[in-house]
Amino acid sequence: MNWSPMYLSIKVASYSTLFTAIIGILIGWVLAKCKFYGKSVFSALVTLPMVLPPTVLGYYLLITIGRQSFIGKILIERLNINLIFTWKAAVIASIIVSLPLMIRSVQSSIESVDTTLEDVARTLGKSELSIFFRITLPLAWKGIVGGIVLAFARSMGEFGATLMVAGNIPGKTQTLSIAIYDAVQGGKYEQANFLVLLISSITIIALLFINKINMERKG
Repeated sequence: MNWSPMYLSIKVASYSTLFTAIIGILIGWVLAKCKFYGKSVFSALVTLPMVLPPTVLGYYLLITIGRQSFIGKILIERLNINLIFTWKAAVIASIIVSLPLMIRSVQSSIESVDTTLEDVARTLGKSELSIFFRITLPLAWKGIVGGIVLAFARSMGEFGATLMVAGNIPGKTQTLSIAIYDAVQGGKYEQANFLVLLISSITIIALLFINKINMERKG
């Protein structure tokens, strides 16, 4: 059995989850706490990857960071960085598809925090940054952890956008989902069955963990 798709999927999902958590907490806090013009449009835009087909997201990424794009040319010509058909492109694709899940989980969790505690901290002269790290974040941690787990599981199962921007290069960009597709196309159903069972088990464990957190929040 070739385990490289498994190792690559874990590597891509780990990097993706790290960046998704940082960006998702920031955007989730902005949507939960801030009022600004165009907020509903911004909220719709960050949710868009949840409803768009992954291949469409992959196409958007191609025209954004591809070799012929404005950003792609700058990265290649000035920084000597080529993202397309690399595992880094798979990380970017996973961030795009999992970010809305993280944002919604964080936003919901922060909105449920008792604002009285934050108001008391303000009357004591605490800065907004201090209130965020010492009150909001600790009280919202279960929702944040749930979002992180959900983002990791979504990254592990990402296929469409990853195939568009990272391709299917065994040992370099072939993740678990793409390896399953490749095995089925090649008639290797025994290998496909094993990989399907593997990724399904990981996803089910993640969902059970999230359900446990939600039950503790309600209890």
